[in-house]
Amino acid sequence: MDLPLLCWQFCFQAGEMALVKWGLGRQKFRLLKKRSSLLLKLLAVVLAVLLFCEFFVYHLVISRCNWPQLRPAAHDHGGQEPVLRAMFLADTHLLGEIRGHWLDKLRREWQMERAFQTALWWLQPEVVFILGDIFDEGKWSSSQAWADDVQRFQKMFRHPRHVQLKVIVGNHDIGFHYQMNRYLVKRFEKVFNSERLFSWKGVNFVMLNSVALEGDGCDICSQAEAELLEVSRRLNCSREQVRGSGRCGGGQRLPLSAPVLLQHYPLYRTSDANCSGEDAAPPEERNIPFKEKYDVLSREASQKLLWWLQPRLVLSGHTHSACEVLHAGGVPELSVPSFSWRNRNNPSFIMGSLTSRDYTLSKCFLPREDTVLATYCGAAGILVVLFLAHFECLASPFLLGWDLLRMHGTR
Repeated sequence: MDLPLLCWQFCFQAGEMALVKWGLGRQKFRLLKKRSSLLLKLLAVVLAVLLFCEFFVYHLVISRCNWPQLRPAAHDHGGQEPVLRAMFLADTHLLGEIRGHWLDKLRREWQMERAFQTALWWLQPEVVFILGDIFDEGKWSSSQAWADDVQRFQKMFRHPRHVQLKVIVGNHDIGFHYQMNRYLVKRFEKVFNSERLFSWKGVNFVMLNSVALEGDGCDICSQAEAELLEVSRRLNCSREQVRGSGRCGGGQRLPLSAPVLLQHYPLYRTSDANCSGEDAAPPEERNIPFKEKYDVLSREASQKLLWWLQPRLVLSGHTHSACEVLHAGGVPELSVPSFSWRNRNNPSFIMGSLTSRDYTLSKCFLPREDTVLATYCGAAGILVVLFLAHFECLASPFLLGWDLLRMHGTR
């Protein structure tokens, strides 16, 4: 065979191999491109769902909450009174090292942090009150565990300097009466202050350690009652200054305003039988009798508070559910539901617009946990559909519809 023919055959075979390799390269490229396209779609769906469920849903829900408006008559007292915007929430129950699983702790604290920071951004309150049970294991915490819990709390509930944060003690923070001791009380007050009276814009707030209102004469209980009597004296002096009484002596007087009473335990009531609403206790729990000094304050302690302080409004926590009660003398009490998704599917907080003579309240619900879980389940279904469609394991809905139409037309 001559040399030119051999050269031509060699070149032909080389070209054929090059074409085969080029074809295989294009096929691999298309396969890689197809896989990359699937990966991008999956990542886009996952990212979109995470952003919605962990960030945007809080803005979507809380942005619809508005501060309640006072009646016009509230300002007809010689000029417009300043209005104080206050938020009230309860029972955050930050998990500790004993009972808190790390995943549950991470999830619940992220939810509360997002909700609180979003509420501050949209609503811009002037003062925030948390009505006890800040921690779940404060009564058991070692010194190091307590310091860690406090650090996490301060991160979650950080706030601008112009916003005041006031914290009331609860039974999970220092223990029930039989667990409470002076060390636990002082440890709590060292971090969160121990003031019993707080006045701003003419509004008086009384903040009580309701765990110590046992009435058995213990040292802490006696001190709490003495503080309560002093608060009562100062409030009475603010009322007497209008009548010109000189019995109170000098010193700075409180604004002339009936106080708002803030505490962890609710005032005495037999049960939640008369409570209603979507965030009230479940129907099967409403008729369960409350135990005095455990679920609610005793009848005697409740009567003392109403008589000594003469509040115009009472706000409490502890039950994790909402309830509105009207006490003797027409004093309303509102039990604030838990702020934690660990205790409720639909947490909420109270928004209050207050002046020295009037107030109005409204409730702001947080995202429902079942809605968030349903969104994640729906997204998982979309991911499965995309995956099956990519590998042609799922017929195109358009082709399936066309085949059904054709089958119907041939009949």
